[in-house]
Amino acid sequence: MVVAARALDFRRLAKDAARAAAEKKAIDIVVLDVRKDSDVADYMVIAGAESSPQLRAIFEGVVAHLQDRGIRLLRQDGHANGRWVALDYGGLLVHILLSEARAFYRLEHMWENPHPVAWENGKSHASKRKR
Repeated sequence: MVVAARALDFRRLAKDAARAAAEKKAIDIVVLDVRKDSDVADYMVIAGAESSPQLRAIFEGVVAHLQDRGIRLLRQDGHANGRWVALDYGGLLVHILLSEARAFYRLEHMWENPHPVAWENGKSHASKRKR
């Protein structure tokens, strides 16, 4: 069963995507409410990967997790073996980037007032890089 886009709770969907990324050990996961700043999406998930194989695993995990809930991927930009892949679910965009690409593009800083969303245990950031 595929769920109609207008009936989706994109906030909940963003949290689900973040948890799916965390299950694949994504780093520095951020969920942002961009409804006031973007005409493209309501929520954005940004997740880091330390290698191309990990990026692919995160990509596959997020897509499978949402697909199991009847949520269809509308568009994909980038390749799961590359440095960055963007997943478009309508009101939700999921960006998975290698650490170097994430540091270069700084997606979290594209908006004046990004609104972090707590997605796990009341935190807006979960998986952190080990120092």
